[in-house]
Amino acid sequence: MTGILGGNPKEEPMHYGEIFTLWETSMAAKGALSGYRAHMYHAGDSDLKKILAAMIDQAELEISECDSLLAEQGIAAAPALPNRPEARLEDIPVGARFTDPEIAAMVAATLAVGMVACSQAMGQSIREDIGALFAKYHLTKAAIGLKNLHLLKKKGWLVPPPLLVKRPEPVHA
Repeated sequence: MTGILGGNPKEEPMHYGEIFTLWETSMAAKGALSGYRAHMYHAGDSDLKKILAAMIDQAELEISECDSLLAEQGIAAAPALPNRPEARLEDIPVGARFTDPEIAAMVAATLAVGMVACSQAMGQSIREDIGALFAKYHLTKAAIGLKNLHLLKKKGWLVPPPLLVKRPEPVHA
């Protein structure tokens, strides 16, 4: 291949959608990082804390990688949020505390939305490296989501949608 969109993907220009998606992903990850850290202070379950730690690691990775790609293009990244002061679970009033089932449900929702966003980014990318980056994020979110689903089921925290237990009898005409 020759031309502006041939050869090494890292040397190809980004289109506006790719730039915005990187910027938006960085901004969302910075907000999510703050939320995950707060949830870590509220969480009591050790397995849930491991999932939150994985979410924190993933958010930090996304921030680093997206901000680096933006910097290579001369684009300023979204500002980072200030770090939260640490808190101990025992110091958070019971009425203000998120419960472990609430946190696990929020994690599940966040991961589901994140996978949809990654799929959209993959579909709009014409630079293979950017598409692959979001494929990697999608896979990681799916893996964490599976661990979270197992936790929700194991702990009895899963609130399923209506289940079709008995199937209707087919009508023969």
